[in-house]
Amino acid sequence: MDKFRMMFQFLQSNQESFMNGIWGIMALASAQMYSAFEFTCPCMPEYNYSYGIGLLIIPSVWFFLIGFVLNNKVSVLTEEWKRPTGERSKDPTILRYMFCSITQRSLIAPAVWVSVTLMDGKSFLCAFSMNLDIEKFGNYTLLTGMSEIEKLRLLARIPCKDLFQHQEVRVAASRYIKCISQACGWMFLLMMTLTAFLIRAIRPCFTQAAFLKTKYWSHYIDIERKMFDDTCKEHAKSFAKVCIHQYFENISGEMRSMHDYRSSKDGSDDEDEDNKRSDEDRLLGIRAQDDMNKVLSNWHASKPALALRKEQMEGEDNGKGNGGDNGAANGFAKGHTPEVEKREWAVYYSKV
Repeated sequence: MDKFRMMFQFLQSNQESFMNGIWGIMALASAQMYSAFEFTCPCMPEYNYSYGIGLLIIPSVWFFLIGFVLNNKVSVLTEEWKRPTGERSKDPTILRYMFCSITQRSLIAPAVWVSVTLMDGKSFLCAFSMNLDIEKFGNYTLLTGMSEIEKLRLLARIPCKDLFQHQEVRVAASRYIKCISQACGWMFLLMMTLTAFLIRAIRPCFTQAAFLKTKYWSHYIDIERKMFDDTCKEHAKSFAKVCIHQYFENISGEMRSMHDYRSSKDGSDDEDEDNKRSDEDRLLGIRAQDDMNKVLSNWHASKPALALRKEQMEGEDNGKGNGGDNGAANGFAKGHTPEVEKREWAVYYSKV
């Protein structure tokens, strides 16, 4: 259990690296799914293009949505966007930064899927085999005497090895389309890499101060929500313990008194009192369901302003302490002694 606890603490402290690892695993999973996927082109003019393009786009959209689902910051972004303004204003730049950060990570797995699909070329061949000029591949008499519908049916069978009789023409046409598909795949990778480079390299040169501000406050919103959830969990735990404790006190008073008697004998009464006092302190003065509901509603409707003020009581206590010390020191220096409380003693003697 200690190893799992240490691992969980490590993942919490290194959430950024952990999430990057998750997206890397998703990217590898997308490539592995494509290699395990059995590609079967329908080889029909009505469905070839839809099947080929759908295989390229639909899994990419699915991976993109899965990236949003697995990202915990989506709910934080939604809550910050839809919450009432209250005492804390909403900054659109922070929301934009959070959305861009989520989107960038969610695009990793779809980009890998599109790249692998284009490098393989099967979906591209299925989608665009009907647009070939088959006379370029050496057989000029293959389409002679055919109608347009028959030509489309013949070209639609090129991806299917068992349905196309002229294997030399099929191999040449397949290599031609796969070559174009691989070129598109390399262009896609180059475009994605160049875009990521421009975002990483050029953005800090122009908006470094604004970037640091939005990054800081986006982290603050995420941490504030986590700490609020942890505080609510601690309060709910203490609330439940105190509620159950009071229930058993009211129902079984005699058993409770007997238990107190035995515990006092065992010397653990002080420890029980300390635990009870700590649970009472964790309630933070909220001891009713209506009060807790009001606190939660106020937190959603009007979050506190981001302007922390130092407690005045701390300054007053320090001032009193310093004043008392200085006064005592000055008093002794002038030869005055502090006032000592006078006590009266009564002594009785016995003649026995």
